Amino acid sequence: MLGIILTGHGGFASGMEKAMKQILGEQSHFIAIDFPETSTTALLTEQLTQAVDALDPQHEIVFLTDLLGGTPFRVASTLAMQKPGREVITGTNLQLLLEMVLERDGLNSETFRVQALECGHRGLTSLVDELGRCREAKPVEEGI
Repeated sequence: MLGIILTGHGGFASGMEKAMKQILGEQSHFIAIDFPETSTTALLTEQLTQAVDALDPQHEIVFLTDLLGGTPFRVASTLAMQKPGREVITGTNLQLLLEMVLERDGLNSETFRVQALECGHRGLTSLVDELGRCREAKPVEEGI
């Protein structure tokens, strides 16, 4: 099974993991690693390396991060580039996390990446846009 490592600033990863467990329950091949203000790049690198090893290095891994260019993203990117079958996705939100945890069976890391990006684009919307879609979906009946 495709492994997922979720990481981000502060309590981002543990908070998202807690919300995920509330909705989906415990998930296998999933590790969340926070990057609190008191941490260092070296410590995060060590933690992410241990997580990769714990997820069975024979399997493909996707890193989900919070912020493009941030330390969690950069460390995950460095680890991802060390071996084929690893991807990094940034801008993670709860909808993306939930959908992709459920959809990952049978996906390789590349297909996961493509689907996650589609999910992310689909999930960023507004009430006005969603109400507009509902109105558009109803066929207009001809008057008398």
